[in-house]
Amino acid sequence: MGLLQEWREYAYGVELNSKEGKAIWDKYFEQEKAIYQQLLAAPEKVVSGTVQELADKYGMELNYMVGFLDGINESLKEPNPIEEMEADTVVKLPIDLESLYYHMVEAGADWLYELPEWDELLTPERRKELYREQKKSGTIVKERKVGRNEPCPCGSGKKYKYCCGRAK
Repeated sequence: MGLLQEWREYAYGVELNSKEGKAIWDKYFEQEKAIYQQLLAAPEKVVSGTVQELADKYGMELNYMVGFLDGINESLKEPNPIEEMEADTVVKLPIDLESLYYHMVEAGADWLYELPEWDELLTPERRKELYREQKKSGTIVKERKVGRNEPCPCGSGKKYKYCCGRAK
């Protein structure tokens, strides 16, 4: 079984609102925030190493590091082979900052997208723009429904009820 599968069973295999579930996620979020603070402090530096080396470097358990890599993977310029990852798999973290910010907003991780390190990396205007862009992408716009007595949208000139809206 791959490390990603082990992480998912560990993290998602318990009830989220249980005492154990809260402890797992609180610990993960705390460590995740610390890593992002370090990564955002030096964004031009591409962090690389084996999964185990990165876990040791950031003081995380291996399965928590796999969870972190799973979360950041879609925000990388070159995604890592997350599905077949093992402890000795070499990974690189070339971060796309705008994509990372967008995905943090998408995940609802306000403790991450409100980090003070973002002030140096993205302008407040660009951050607001990315925030709005993400929120808008989740909004469903209901199309206007054609009324029975309105002209048919096909352009025939007939009423909708006598044209395309006719029961067949």
